[in-house]
Formats: sequence, C-alpha cells, structure tokens
Amino acid sequence: MATANILRKTLVKGQNYMAKLSLGEKDPEKMPDRDLDLEPVVSVLKGKIPLKAHAHRADDILTALRIAREFGIKITLEHCTEGYRISDILAKEKVPITIGPLLSERSKIELKHLTFKAPGILEKAGIPFALMTDHPVIPLHYLMICAGLAVREGCSEHAALHAVTINAAQNAGLAHRIGSLAPGKDADMALYDGHPLDTRTHVTHVWINGETVYER
Repeated sequence: MATANILRKTLVKGQNYMAKLSLGEKDPEKMPDRDLDLEPVVSVLKGKIPLKAHAHRADDILTALRIAREFGIKITLEHCTEGYRISDILAKEKVPITIGPLLSERSKIELKHLTFKAPGILEKAGIPFALMTDHPVIPLHYLMICAGLAVREGCSEHAALHAVTINAAQNAGLAHRIGSLAPGKDADMALYDGHPLDTRTHVTHVWINGETVYER
C-alpha cells in the first residue's frame, strides 16, 4: 500500500508539473524550474514511455493495473510471478508481461507461489510473455535453461522461444530492430549446434549487425 501511495503521489506531482509547463508555454514568466525527477514521469503520463511495474504477488499486480487505468498510462509488468493466478484478468488487460526470475529460491513471501508452470498457464490463456533472469540476480546465460524448464512444465517450445526473442523485443519497444530475422533489422543472430533449449547445445557463431563477433 505504501508503494502504491508513493506511486500515486509521484504521478500527481507529474500532472501538476505538466500543468505548470503548459502555463509556462503561454507565459514564460510562469515557467517552472526544470525538474529532472519529474521529466520522465511526464513522459509516462504523455504515453511516450511505459510505466514499468515490478510486481510479484497477484494483489500487487492488480494494484499496478488499477493505477495505470486511473492515470490513463501504458504499463508493462515485470516479474509477474503470480500472474498465472489471475490469467483471466491479464488476458483482458493485454499488457506486456515479462516473467522471471524463475530459476530462483523462494527467498521472500512474494515468491511463495513461484513455479515454472506459470509460462504454460499464461500461454494456454492466450497471453504473450517474455522471460528474464533479472540479471545479475540470476546470470543471463541461464535464460535458455529457464526457457527449457518452462517447456518441461507445460509451455510449448514455440512460446518459449518467442519469450526469449520477439516477445522480449516487443516488451522493450525494440521489435523494429531485434527479436526476429527480417529485412532491415540489426542482423543480430546466434547459430547453435543443436536444439537451443537442450542444455548440451553450444552456440557456434554469433553475429552482431551482420559481423561475426564469436566463433566456437
């Protein structure tokens, strides 16, 4: 509740700052001092960037969604550990979701219902999602292991691979550049000597912007 209170107060401050900026544009003498803390909040309120809500528990996820509706802002959900418990609601909300880290212990009460079954449940509900390790909390090179374990617990290979490629790019607002192989994109690619979700598989080549940066 305290976090929600701080978030609301910050967004209201952003609204008030926007109003003062609007007055200042009409009358330079009323232009407020520049506030670097509130400038990104204004970008959120104007819809230029999303509010990235880090929430594990279902009740906290719902609170974040309520605040987003209250202020009419875009939102993405990070962690979303218990999102699978409210999949019916998330399916209607259609907000970008990034799950993780799943390869972790239940180190706090918010992680009580942590499960690798979550990706499969969200997929069955028709909800696109990305996977993350919360690097460096869980090192990034375990991401494909997380995807493989999600498949073991009910997620399709198709959804798991999308979760670490195009869906992740879309959630980051970078799908026009990365996340899939298409003309005009950055030509960032990796070649494997086996199935990407198999722990015995090696990366043999990596290209960045079409140039070889790694060769096994």
